[in-house]
Amino acid sequence: MQVWTELSQVPEDWGRSVVTIGNFDGVHRGHVAVLTRMVADARTARAHAVAVTFTPHPLVVHRPDDAPPRLLGDADRLELLEGTGLDAVLLVTYTLDFARQSPEEFVRRYLVDALHAATVVVGRDVRFGWQNSGDLATMRALGERYGFTVEVIDDVTPTVAADPGSAEDRAADALRRRWSSTWVRELLAAGDVVQAARVLGRPHRLRGVVVHGDARGRDLGYPTANLSPDATGMVPADGVYAGWLRRVRRADGTVVGTDDADRVLPAAVSIGTNPTFDGVQRRVEAYVLDRTDLDLYDEEVVLDLVERLRPTVRFDSVDALLEQMARDVEDVRRVLHG
Repeated sequence: MQVWTELSQVPEDWGRSVVTIGNFDGVHRGHVAVLTRMVADARTARAHAVAVTFTPHPLVVHRPDDAPPRLLGDADRLELLEGTGLDAVLLVTYTLDFARQSPEEFVRRYLVDALHAATVVVGRDVRFGWQNSGDLATMRALGERYGFTVEVIDDVTPTVAADPGSAEDRAADALRRRWSSTWVRELLAAGDVVQAARVLGRPHRLRGVVVHGDARGRDLGYPTANLSPDATGMVPADGVYAGWLRRVRRADGTVVGTDDADRVLPAAVSIGTNPTFDGVQRRVEAYVLDRTDLDLYDEEVVLDLVERLRPTVRFDSVDALLEQMARDVEDVRRVLHG
């Protein structure tokens, strides 16, 4: 998949495209359903499948106090978009100058002149151009003017599970609504990473560089990898989680290969302020099960969160904390390997 951050990077001989526009935060099951169908249609039409997306989220520019937390950083968003089969992504840096374009100027410059759109795929609530003045009717009128068709995608909602009565089926019935990033944020804020994974189609992930902490975990016999404060991905509710730590890039910049036996490791992930030690800074730290030999400092890692085991609590003594940590490790083992 090609990734362009400027219009000038789009090859001049780029052929006809089927294009869609969106933030694709989380790249959840609704996004994947739309994109994979779009890719299939593009293959049938012998055209390229292209997504136009934005960084940062437009609300960060227009109303920063109201901007939602991003479910994914750009690296993970692009990785997951590639998995849908897209031929290219145009990652537009969203600025006020970009936002000042009229609807027609945006369509002409980006969709027509650069990407040679044969079809533009949008939702019924599409908005684009200065002050969101462009809507579905505007897009259809511009399609007639510039020679592309407009395909409207309806909201994608959970379907009946293959196994009626399963946990997924019950969840879909209880929460019958369209797959959405808003839904995922609500679930993560409650610490429900299991249901969030059902909406996402995969475990929720955090990505960051491992930095030095207080070394308290090492002193207690549970050395942890602390994610840097600028790690990407929405941090869910405080608590202890079962998850997987995936090593991405070593401190020297080399990529950790898929054949590396230590690439994906089971982990107990703690999110919170360490109240037993009167901590005030919220942290994300992961203990790799049964491993005290790893040196992960300055490595880039991904944490996939599988299940929340318990909330964060304050213990009356270090001994009580250690007893609970031992139980946590066994619970993680049960969740990941049971």
